Amino acid sequence: MRKNSKSLEPIIRVSDVSKVFGRQKEQALELRRSGISKDEVEQETKTTVAIFNANFEVKKGETFVLIGLSGSGKSTLLRCLNGLIKPTEGMVFLENDDIAHIAKKQLQQIRRNKMGMVFQNVGLLPNRTVIDNVTFGLEIQGVPANQREKKGKDALEMVGLNGQAYKRIYELSGGMQQRVGLARALASNQEILLMDEPFSALDPLIRREMQKLFLDIQGEIQKTVIFVTHDLDEALTLGHRAAVMKDGEIVQLGTAEDILSQPATEYVKQLVQDVDYSKIRLAKSAMIPVEVFAYENELPQVVLRRMKTNNLSTIFVLTDQGHLLGLLHIHQVVELIEFHKRDLRGKVVDHQQHQVHPDMSLREVIPLFVNNNLPVAVVDRQNHLIGMILQSTLIASLTERVEVAAEKDVEFFQMEVEQR
Repeated sequence: MRKNSKSLEPIIRVSDVSKVFGRQKEQALELRRSGISKDEVEQETKTTVAIFNANFEVKKGETFVLIGLSGSGKSTLLRCLNGLIKPTEGMVFLENDDIAHIAKKQLQQIRRNKMGMVFQNVGLLPNRTVIDNVTFGLEIQGVPANQREKKGKDALEMVGLNGQAYKRIYELSGGMQQRVGLARALASNQEILLMDEPFSALDPLIRREMQKLFLDIQGEIQKTVIFVTHDLDEALTLGHRAAVMKDGEIVQLGTAEDILSQPATEYVKQLVQDVDYSKIRLAKSAMIPVEVFAYENELPQVVLRRMKTNNLSTIFVLTDQGHLLGLLHIHQVVELIEFHKRDLRGKVVDHQQHQVHPDMSLREVIPLFVNNNLPVAVVDRQNHLIGMILQSTLIASLTERVEVAAEKDVEFFQMEVEQR
């Protein structure tokens, strides 16, 4: 699950929302409030409480995921957000407008201009070309034809469908049709996208491609996305935060680490037990502070003594400004001493091969340890060394509930570097 880079004010607020299908709505809700289960309420009243007392906020630029098994209420809740389904109780605020109680004409304008939707079955028009499908929303908005075509082609380029604009929909594969659906949502330039299991009908390989495409696009445009899925791996990979639903209720709300390390209920615990941690956990979860390092202008004799004292066969080497140069092996330090060198310059190796950023997934880190037990440096965007990953800490992060290295340790290390 990714870090939300914006952390702005909520754009959507869901407050005490319940949705009941059937005649005995009030009685059904009262029974649910008394602690009676959804199934028991349905047996007694012949009424379904599809959503019960949902509360959450979605921030601008965030990908918020609704995760749950079939019948958990996630798709019903999604449709409450754009007024396709009206809540029985509660409010859904889009900024200052209560979607559940505004005029029909105003709601239509919001759907056209501010909030788009991408469905599992795509909903493309078979009698239209790809470009005409992509620009359909713009056509409804009254955008001139030349502007529609430009925006449509830009959207097709974004989803990797260059050269497909004038084909008919039936000429495209299922994965390509799903890309057309995504391009249609992007072309309309709506600020918010509601995505209802958009990739679930695709085969696994194409599904992974679409997930990567989504992450690439979202990283660039940072729209507000509410994404529905029954796949926990998908939820935790794509989203900044997730709401886990069961029987119409949100049983846990939080980040990937919240849900994985502290499941709120037995249901959530069972849900997360088979999660592929390598896709979910980040490099920083396996990172530990670097307590011993060297600077490029130090005497090799001093560095050799430091390595022997700490039983190190390799050591990270930094510039005076704290930028990582790379990794130095002990036999190379010995060579520098034999050649009477006064510093470490000219011998540093593995400048790029063994360094990662803290927000990379562990799946991307694992190949660096294949047939290799060297430490992997963790660097920030300015190439400052902020920690390291060992084979042992990588394994622990993949198999245990581990704590991320304490921030104070990282801050202390950074302060040490700055003082040098």
